[in-house]
Amino acid sequence: MKALILMGSPRQHGNTAALLAPFCRELRGGGMEVEMVCLYDRTIRPCCACRSCQSSWDVFGCSQKDDVQEIADSIFCSDLLVLATPIYSWYCTPPMKALLDRLVYGMNKFYGEKRGPSLWKGKAMALLLTCGYPPEKGADLFIEGMQRYAKHSGLQYLGSHTERHMGYDTVFMDSGKENRTRAFARELLEQR
Repeated sequence: MKALILMGSPRQHGNTAALLAPFCRELRGGGMEVEMVCLYDRTIRPCCACRSCQSSWDVFGCSQKDDVQEIADSIFCSDLLVLATPIYSWYCTPPMKALLDRLVYGMNKFYGEKRGPSLWKGKAMALLLTCGYPPEKGADLFIEGMQRYAKHSGLQYLGSHTERHMGYDTVFMDSGKENRTRAFARELLEQR
């Protein structure tokens, strides 16, 4: 079993990374292989709506030459896709959004002259989020969007876990956050 974590934070040692440390340890402890892709280290161009990805139903097939094909290949080789991102302005970070736009078209062959398959149908997806507001007011729109995204793509949405940062003059990580995050990882392992 393999988990692919798409890390959407611009800060390699920020709050999202702090949650990922115990999360990944728990997954590995449960026997899961973990691969992490830091999106800010990759070149991810926005979708240009050329629809060339719709011409072939057996490959991702985007005409743009950047790092998204490599990320798509990693998704094909994974059992669990984890979107790990801070929430800025009620949604994910820019490289995560650009990637999600590219994937929804390249992986779902729904937009050509005839409706084709979803190449990633049945893959499991989960969210690991950080935000500065109460989660029900800060992360709710992104969670709703990803639930719809998963349903549209035929992905198995396994759930989300969000932790709040109380401000720049406070320490983010504590034992409560670590324990809740590890428990979420265990829930994901049980569902697999």
